[in-house]
Amino acid sequence: MTEGGGRVFTVGGEEFAALDPDAHVRLRLPTAEAGELVSQHPTAVRSGDWVRLPIADVNGQALNSWVRRAWLACAPPELAALASAAESADRAGDLPKAIGRPATRALAGAGITTLDQVARLSDAELGALHGVGPKAVRILREALDAR
Repeated sequence: MTEGGGRVFTVGGEEFAALDPDAHVRLRLPTAEAGELVSQHPTAVRSGDWVRLPIADVNGQALNSWVRRAWLACAPPELAALASAAESADRAGDLPKAIGRPATRALAGAGITTLDQVARLSDAELGALHGVGPKAVRILREALDAR
């Protein structure tokens, strides 16, 4: 939490994003990516390696992508490499394809690539992984029951 009620997001002790109390988002991006964001959003303002823009001026899917890029730029190299590897995983182990790519990436990023590993987790633990929603949990449980 920042002074005045905003929120700051960190990885490895580095700030990579913030939501200011005045409904502006700030993202810490590499130079080229900061320039790209500013060129796409006329209300974006660049200050060093930070870009600030009204959150209402960017859709949720685009914001998610920009936050991820900021996170990757600030994350410790080992963590960023793990996240990138998980993102590139089309399908891991024997997990059902029907759970979708976000859930597959989230599970792979947590080192979960088989239904046997899924069986050891509760629904709450699965649902706590960003990208694994109720539908994916249901599909995983159905796949386990069918075995």
